[in-house]
Amino acid sequence: MNDPKAENVRSPNEAPAFAPSEVGASAAGAPQAEPDPFKVLEALQVENAELKDKTLRTLADMENLRRRTEREVSDAKIYGIASFARDMLTFVDNMHRALEAVPAELREQADPVLKTFIEGIELTERDFISRLVRFGVKKIEPLGKKFDPNMQEALFEIPDETVPSGTVLQVVEQGFSIGDRVLRPAKVGVSRGGPKTIN
Repeated sequence: MNDPKAENVRSPNEAPAFAPSEVGASAAGAPQAEPDPFKVLEALQVENAELKDKTLRTLADMENLRRRTEREVSDAKIYGIASFARDMLTFVDNMHRALEAVPAELREQADPVLKTFIEGIELTERDFISRLVRFGVKKIEPLGKKFDPNMQEALFEIPDETVPSGTVLQVVEQGFSIGDRVLRPAKVGVSRGGPKTIN
């Protein structure tokens, strides 16, 4: 006859008996805790802010690139011919010197053929300068104005007390600008000895 007390006694080699709920928890490991929704939301908000910042930076970079490209294209249109125009100024100078080499008396006494020739050179010079103007190249007109070191180069001073000091009294070589830049500064003589100009 079996002893009821003996049923609860197990041998040392016998596996322990567990309740079904305990077996499930043991097989699956420690029970999984649900993530904290507030921490998940906080992490998503941080990630969202980082992505927004990256997007705004990218948009700003693209806008800067667009503006820089527009400026470079505009500068290329305006200043692309600067080297060519600078070389052509020598041609303008030579024509101007040729006209200045003819004395006024000789012009008045010249025969009609020579007068026509001189007028033709003057016309060619004016036409050439007007063509440069169409491409944004303009003559600097400093005579009688205050000396501007950004636009002119002073070669000498002329004593004159009748005009304010620093007034351009003589243009030795014509200056030209292209767009808002100086293509070649005008070489000038400025007054000295007159009243000082107020800046």
